[in-house]
Amino acid sequence: MQSIDRRRIKREPKYCLDNSVVGDSWRMFRIMSEFVDGFDALSTIDVPVVTIYGSARTTSDNLYYKLAEELAGKLVQAGYGIVTGGGPGIMEAANKGAMEAGGVSIGLNIDLPHEQAANKFINFPLHFKYFFVRKVMFMKYSMAFICMPGGFGSLDELFESLTLIQTQSVKPFPIILIGSEFWGGLLEWIKDKFINNGTIAKDDLLLIDVMDDVESVVNYIKKTVVV
Repeated sequence: MQSIDRRRIKREPKYCLDNSVVGDSWRMFRIMSEFVDGFDALSTIDVPVVTIYGSARTTSDNLYYKLAEELAGKLVQAGYGIVTGGGPGIMEAANKGAMEAGGVSIGLNIDLPHEQAANKFINFPLHFKYFFVRKVMFMKYSMAFICMPGGFGSLDELFESLTLIQTQSVKPFPIILIGSEFWGGLLEWIKDKFINNGTIAKDDLLLIDVMDDVESVVNYIKKTVVV
């Protein structure tokens, strides 16, 4: 297993995509190197991995932090590895549960100016500058997506995964939202605005499952993602 060398993690400046110190041609090589490093590293993982994502701002005394930690541990016991965005909050909880259960705890970290640095519960770290490269790694190597309560970043990842499945760009995989109370309003809005206005098909909502307890999630993953 790899370990984190925090001395090698360099903080990226604000607005890194707009930084023109390095020309776009050279930036292309940085992007290519991130793809190569990610593909080479993650292709060595010999267990199916499940992504757990959610808010970086969730504190350790929060119900969903505890659920993420418990869920990750039980998925490891069932034979899966866990991959997160590598930061604090829900990501930390999932990495903690995976590591303490003796499993593969992957962190695809990206530095953000105000809230993200790699958490200490990762035993397989990767570091990215570009969000889109990081997203490819999630989509290519995850067998299921579990979305805990989160903010804009979580919604971005959720809707991108739904879009890729809807457009048949990737093979369908389980997408599970944890917390009916948290996600219920969004789903009702989708039904009211998207379906009623014909912007998505009614069956598109079948791509999403909403669950509230750990055992239901683990049993569903075991049925749909073969170890």
